[in-house]
Amino acid sequence: MRVLDLPGSGCETECIHHHMPRAQGQIITVGVTGASGALFAQKTLALLEEDARVARVHLVITETGQRLFAEELGLTSGDLKQLPSRILGRTPNKIETLPNKDVGASIASGSYEVDSMLVIPCSMGTLAAVANGTSDDLIARAADVMLKEGRELVLCIRDTPFNRIHLENMLRAQQAGAVIMPVIPAFYDQPKTIDDLVTQYTCRVLAQIGLPQERMYRWAGRSSSKEAKA
Repeated sequence: MRVLDLPGSGCETECIHHHMPRAQGQIITVGVTGASGALFAQKTLALLEEDARVARVHLVITETGQRLFAEELGLTSGDLKQLPSRILGRTPNKIETLPNKDVGASIASGSYEVDSMLVIPCSMGTLAAVANGTSDDLIARAADVMLKEGRELVLCIRDTPFNRIHLENMLRAQQAGAVIMPVIPAFYDQPKTIDDLVTQYTCRVLAQIGLPQERMYRWAGRSSSKEAKA
């Protein structure tokens, strides 16, 4: 595969777009697919709902994503519009759901400005759709819009082991502008609970889109007092 290494346009607006969010707060799209990891989606939505820097969250859940919430969190979908309340345990103020089949929704157009998009968790099927630009449902179309408009897209893939197709699709998506961020827990913060693991990873994801969280553990180096004795 040949990768084109083209020089930037030199236009100052290329950098300004990502680092100067609108004054009234950021607009974020969250896609949820059927890959295991409903807790990560739940934590992401909770943190975005609480974040004063976020004005609106567009939530798109695939059919298998709805099944994921049912199987892993015991949350049956019922009325899709009521699912965010069930996920958070309270009525959200910022989150609105969009049907995945609605390819004519606002986020399907580049003229509707979304600051960032997360797909968490991201199945290999959705990765393939994004990497190959199929745009056959709203999540894939919205992700394609983020790439063509040069906006932030983070794909939190959750499947192992990777076969060659998976790896090549990750490379294609990354070369197109996406951030590939596998759901891999960290242990340097000495987590005590599953929630600790989920929170640390989710905070790292939000930091990728310019929303660093106070709850995130930040490595500051190893002090001599913590070094193992010989």
